Amino acid sequence: MRTPCRFLLAAALLLKPCVPLNPAANLISESWLSRAQAAVLPIALHNTRSSPSDLELGGEIAGLPAGSTRYITRDGLLALPQATYTVTGDANFAGPTEIGGVLLEELSHRLAAAPESNLIVAICVDRYRGNYSRAYLAAHHPLLVLKINGKSPAGWPKPPEGHGSDMGPYMISHPDFTPTFKILTEEEEPQIPWGVVRIEFRNEKTVLGAIAPRGGNAAEPEVQAGYRLAQQNCFRCHNMGSEGGEKSGRGWDVLSAWAATSPEYFADYVRNPQAKNAKAQMPGNPGYDDATIRALIAYFQTFSSQEKEKP
Repeated sequence: MRTPCRFLLAAALLLKPCVPLNPAANLISESWLSRAQAAVLPIALHNTRSSPSDLELGGEIAGLPAGSTRYITRDGLLALPQATYTVTGDANFAGPTEIGGVLLEELSHRLAAAPESNLIVAICVDRYRGNYSRAYLAAHHPLLVLKINGKSPAGWPKPPEGHGSDMGPYMISHPDFTPTFKILTEEEEPQIPWGVVRIEFRNEKTVLGAIAPRGGNAAEPEVQAGYRLAQQNCFRCHNMGSEGGEKSGRGWDVLSAWAATSPEYFADYVRNPQAKNAKAQMPGNPGYDDATIRALIAYFQTFSSQEKEKP
């Protein structure tokens, strides 16, 4: 039986949209009328899951104690303002693909307790995580995908890696992605996870502070470059305590131990993990040059040294 809604969030209090005028006709556009109308409707969040397709929400939700968990149904997400794009260049798709869904910015404005300091964390069924800062949201406008080519998850393509039965219940993509920065020779990478089952609204400083470099050389440029690389890549699958992805099963302490006690092993594993462990699911990074590897090693060495652990 569907659990009755026990929490209604007045979205109009959280989102005050600026309704633009049509420059040609000086009229409010129909799409923005729909958005303005939707803004005054409450969003129904539920205390318990009623369907496998419900999206779990957590972290810092407006109007709730920090750490609360609620659920929103797929129909509830479809009732929010929708965006539709044809995307190209998304590695999850074989070619140009139409996607439709809700902008993460929309969810943040309506549901996050503090959108201005918010980091959106997308957690997948395999414990992989995508992290979306305010800067990332503003630059790339990622979309929580509800439909692909007009179809629900049962009709979606299969995962490109061949793992899992499908890419649902949710995934994240972009209308377009153009890198906005470089770290040494490495450009910003798109965060395009599939199998998303939970969205968290978190404080960015708190989350990224868990992996901030430590010690007297934390501010050195090489260490800071490694820190930014680790934020973008390593943090998706490796955790520091309760923060970060857990897909790999190896936490920050293990990476730190490798970097501290066997830098050559660390470098070889980052570039070609399957050569060290045939069962490794981590994609290799053969393009990482020596400066990039040195930055990662210098960064991970700032954490407490531990015994070397190999797979």
